[in-house]
Amino acid sequence: MSDRGDEEERRASRAAKYKECDDARGRTQEHSEPYAGATLGALNLPKWPSHGELSETQYEHLASELKSNPELKELDLRRNTLNESGVELLCAALESPNCRLQTLRLRGSIVSERCCASLASALKSDPSYLRELDLSEIKNLTDSGVKLLATGLGSPHCRLRTLRLADCKLSESSCGSLLSALQSNPSYLEELDLSGNSVEDSGVELLCVLLKNPLCFLNTLRLCSCGLTKNSCNSLASALKSRPFFLQELDLSQNQLQDIGIMLLSDRLKSD
Repeated sequence: MSDRGDEEERRASRAAKYKECDDARGRTQEHSEPYAGATLGALNLPKWPSHGELSETQYEHLASELKSNPELKELDLRRNTLNESGVELLCAALESPNCRLQTLRLRGSIVSERCCASLASALKSDPSYLRELDLSEIKNLTDSGVKLLATGLGSPHCRLRTLRLADCKLSESSCGSLLSALQSNPSYLEELDLSGNSVEDSGVELLCVLLKNPLCFLNTLRLCSCGLTKNSCNSLASALKSRPFFLQELDLSQNQLQDIGIMLLSDRLKSD
């Protein structure tokens, strides 16, 4: 089998293992209603409409709602096919002075790299109210999309606290993009989920540079099924020794850490 075939097989295996982790945490929402309705502060439209893409008119209505209703705090468009012009409309609405959206969920949707650039622009807006962004299970996001998104994360106006990028076919390259952005603007992000990606030990080493930053307040890091070995435990133990009181939740399940890796982390925690 070719190297490329081997890599695809490894990615598929990690994605399957990530599903197990995700189910165990009770975070999957596969059985949501197609239209969960609207409340004062939330608009939930997973798998909407049931066939095909959202129309331009539907995008316009959503954008209008974002710009005219400052009480709307949450928009859920999971598992929709989103076109570039529509996402641009929505992201332009996020930059409206009347928009107060705090949570945007696009989990499992189909988006393009250009959509990532639009999201980055929204994160750079002054002020930016978005606090949670879920882009998990977007298979065509890839490293290049994260690189575009990182230009927004590094903006001094970005106040994002939760970023979910689980199972997006990312590599350690994305960790480099995230490190570069968050070194510029490290003090707001509190939760990062990279589960089900090919982060590997080299990616964790980059993330640990961020964890050692005294201005970083990341308290939850999820790396379930990321192709990690005991070497990652060594890097993480060093980061925890440097700043032992900030990281509160660390998910390393479904990795090949071996007993020695677990012992490294355990010893570090006991010493605190």
